[in-house]
Amino acid sequence: MKILLIEDDREAASYLVQALDEAGHVSHHASDGETGYAMASGMDYDVLIIDRMLPRRDGISIIESLRAEGDSTPVLILSALGEVDDRVTGLRAGGDDYLTKPYAFSELLARIEVLARRSSPNEGETGFQVADLTLDRLSRKVARDGKDILLQPREFRLLEYLMKHSGQVVTRTMLLENVWDYHFDPQTNVIDVHMSRLRAKIDKGYKTHVLHTIRGAGYMIK
Repeated sequence: MKILLIEDDREAASYLVQALDEAGHVSHHASDGETGYAMASGMDYDVLIIDRMLPRRDGISIIESLRAEGDSTPVLILSALGEVDDRVTGLRAGGDDYLTKPYAFSELLARIEVLARRSSPNEGETGFQVADLTLDRLSRKVARDGKDILLQPREFRLLEYLMKHSGQVVTRTMLLENVWDYHFDPQTNVIDVHMSRLRAKIDKGYKTHVLHTIRGAGYMIK
């Protein structure tokens, strides 16, 4: 998932961004409300995590403006304000969920995964299958012919994106933007290296290969 965190506590934000990245997600951070609103308006995210009390512009104002513009991106509100009236205010402003500080990261992760599933065009879809290769998005398990395959977070994200677009050509630009969050070509062989590692894990030893290089175009899972 691609996640925007709008949080003015830099230490807490740094911890959360790192934890989200380690969980296999792409996360961006804004430390004030105006910057966060601009980023939320100008880029596509799967989930927004917004603190209520922010400098320059408060979280409730951000949510209300996004909803008024027709932006339906799921929003998880983070706040030290945990009274019933506070939660009601946040939800009525357009928030989809409300989590009170302090919180456990495992709970926050579960909540944003639920929000992303609700908003997905393939609602309720928790995994993908191509031939005998399966990927479960909830347990983050990959298997082929019933045998578990251990993938690193980036490899999992890469395979998830390829399987989500199975039967379609996925270009290098698409991979850089959606798996590495690069909006420029770093002029490195990072894709080739990861693709080689992934191919060795999911295709080596099998008669039928599912990961294909489409010369001059990109890659395809089929």
